[in-house]
Amino acid sequence: MPDRARVVIIGGGVGGTSIAYHLAGLGERDVVLVDRDELTSGSTFHSAGLVGQLRSSVTLTRMMMYSVELYRALDCGWVECGGIRLACTPEREEEVHRQVAWARTFGLPLELISAGEAQERFPPMVPDGVRVGSYLATDGYLDPSRLTYALAEGAREGGARIFTHSRVTAIDVRDGRVRAVETEWGRVECEVCVIAGGMYAAELGRLAGVRVPIVPMAHEYLVTQPFLERSERRLPTLRDPDHLIYFREEGQGLVMGGYERACAPWSLDADLVDRIPPDFNGRLLEEDWPRFEAIAEASRLRVPAMEDVKVTRLINGPEAFTPDNEFCLGESEVDGLFVAAGFCAHGLAGAGGVGKVMAEWIVAGEPQVDVWHMDIRRFGPQYRSPRYTLARTREVYETYYDIRYPGQERQAGRPLKVSSAYGWHRDHGAEFGEKSGWERVNWYAANAAAGDPSLRPRGWAGQQWSPAIGAEHTAARERAALFDESSFAKLEVAGPGAAEFLETLCDNRVARDVGRITYTQMLNARGGIECDFTVTRLAEDAFQIVTGTAFGAHDLAWIRRHAPRDGSVRLLDTTSRWACFALWGPRAFDVVGPLTPDALDFPYLTMREIVVGDVPVRALRVTFVGEAGWELYAPAEYGAGLWRTLWEAGAPHGLVAGGYRAIDSLRLEKGYRVWGADITPDDTPHEASLSFCVRDDKDFIGAGALRARAVERRLVCIVLEDPRSVALGNEPVAVGGRVVGRVTTGGFGYTTGASIAYAYVPAEYAAPDTEVAIDVFGGWVAGRIVREPLYDAAGERVRGVQTGAAGARSMG
Repeated sequence: MPDRARVVIIGGGVGGTSIAYHLAGLGERDVVLVDRDELTSGSTFHSAGLVGQLRSSVTLTRMMMYSVELYRALDCGWVECGGIRLACTPEREEEVHRQVAWARTFGLPLELISAGEAQERFPPMVPDGVRVGSYLATDGYLDPSRLTYALAEGAREGGARIFTHSRVTAIDVRDGRVRAVETEWGRVECEVCVIAGGMYAAELGRLAGVRVPIVPMAHEYLVTQPFLERSERRLPTLRDPDHLIYFREEGQGLVMGGYERACAPWSLDADLVDRIPPDFNGRLLEEDWPRFEAIAEASRLRVPAMEDVKVTRLINGPEAFTPDNEFCLGESEVDGLFVAAGFCAHGLAGAGGVGKVMAEWIVAGEPQVDVWHMDIRRFGPQYRSPRYTLARTREVYETYYDIRYPGQERQAGRPLKVSSAYGWHRDHGAEFGEKSGWERVNWYAANAAAGDPSLRPRGWAGQQWSPAIGAEHTAARERAALFDESSFAKLEVAGPGAAEFLETLCDNRVARDVGRITYTQMLNARGGIECDFTVTRLAEDAFQIVTGTAFGAHDLAWIRRHAPRDGSVRLLDTTSRWACFALWGPRAFDVVGPLTPDALDFPYLTMREIVVGDVPVRALRVTFVGEAGWELYAPAEYGAGLWRTLWEAGAPHGLVAGGYRAIDSLRLEKGYRVWGADITPDDTPHEASLSFCVRDDKDFIGAGALRARAVERRLVCIVLEDPRSVALGNEPVAVGGRVVGRVTTGGFGYTTGASIAYAYVPAEYAAPDTEVAIDVFGGWVAGRIVREPLYDAAGERVRGVQTGAAGARSMG
């Protein structure tokens, strides 16, 4: 064992060896990989080995596609037999149509097939109940151990050193940075440590004081004895999600498994903390036939031969699952300490992509693609709770194959984080959603009577919908609407160096006069949009950043990573200290005017400290709906009182309490972007039509890359001819019959009466009035690119003079 290495990887499964392989490919020679036992002795060796490429996000799908490219080149037992997915319900049929359309945007040859065609490709099945299927010729399966050893051999050839039977006993962290890894054979000093320990990752994380929120789950599949007729053509893999089962060929028999409704978390102590036995290496769990019986019964319905076929063995092996069924990747709060774990039973499919993404991240110092939905930092402090982590993980395992409709909410562990006005919302019939642990109002059922039921969108867009959304939207446009935005993340950047520091990160100028508000982005080294938020200058040495609920941890980590270490800048997450209520609409002044002795003559994009009722308030003249008004920030202890005061004062003016679905509809009409969808770390401000934020007369991180990147594509606004055909995101966009892009976000605009979608298309197709078509659940819907914003293009509603019953006073 060497006494130092630049990178130490803990874990010799498919994830760890893939990272070592790709680091070597990038020229990183000083790599040591250690494993507590033999390679593959954790979860890798008992994987069923299925590889499916089409996933729920752009980055994950590309990672899976890269994996297949890699497996074709390795001696890993790769079998490119194709993959079938069946649909046995109308809802699943819609999902298949959506997936076929989604695949087109990647160039994946996913095709729609009939039940008979599915049986022709997979003769053991019967087509009973099958409505339709899909077939992807480039899917397949492989041998997990052969893949791991092939990756390990490639890593060795590139200079990496691999040590088996080398248990890690400690991880040395000092001054917030990893310093060394202690093994049973000695100490290895390092600059980077990667925890790629699979189901042992949480235990390893605890050695460094880092919470890795994963739960080992006992996952079962069986292997039959040979019973199939010999054929030169390999059977494709087969998934029947409506029956919770999957199949693949094994010799002349089958591998069959599934995801039961009653899952089995494994090796948890009385406090629900994972305690895997120290000698659990290369081992399986006892067969659990009673738990597997429902899966076995379902398999006989699809493949009748399963009734009589003999079973060689039932494999019961633990797999690490995360609370949201996404990988757990990236650098932790400890500098230099990375995690690659929580593969959720599809780690073999993604191992190649995981290794590539992690290696590039380590070498470049930041991710080279948008991986926030897989980033370990997405998990908030609530995931320090083993009980909460288990509840969320149990739910995602037991609903693994369920259709996840847009807007459908998880239920486990709720309610947890609530606003100071939560009791009022509950008592007034709020329909709650959840984001990052926060309970947030989607809409109020009581507002449905004022809405129009005939506007319900077709298909999935109408699943999680209410006429109340339209009523709340209309109130914001015509009268006033009150929204609880307390969940929005609030970050404070203060200190004598704060102004200069923020200017080095933000593309817009933020060190303006005290009280000024700036909309800005922070860019990565590639010129991509890493953060998107508003910055308010509170004082000469203090700034407040307001960002999305789910992005606070991400943005704070990005800022902290670049912050000076000399104490000149202090960073603080103040989200829970402040209630935030947004009051917008043409009657907003009529509501607030009589409640305050302070002048409301401060203009758009400025802040002033005022009193509303009896509550001290920080009033920000900003909007995310395109109407005049304020975001009103009050210390959390005043929140309930402030909400009641505003509600009671607004009653004579037709004030309506609204939810986040109305906000989304309003912002679509105004063309406001959503980070993580319309704009990501892969998109530049120029591509996203945010060039007005970029100050070319200043230097900031990513400025050089931004200037060097040509604008080859643009984010455009599309209006569909059929208002009730609503795009949800990821649908292909075609021009002249050729797929040229994919939808980022979409929805219905209740003021414009239009189905609105945003999409990136090549610059040559981005001109207004260009005719396009969007595939909405298997049907191409005509549309055209339009100038944006669709609503209030001149910005008069947010900047103009508003008059009300209390008299004319400037709103900016």
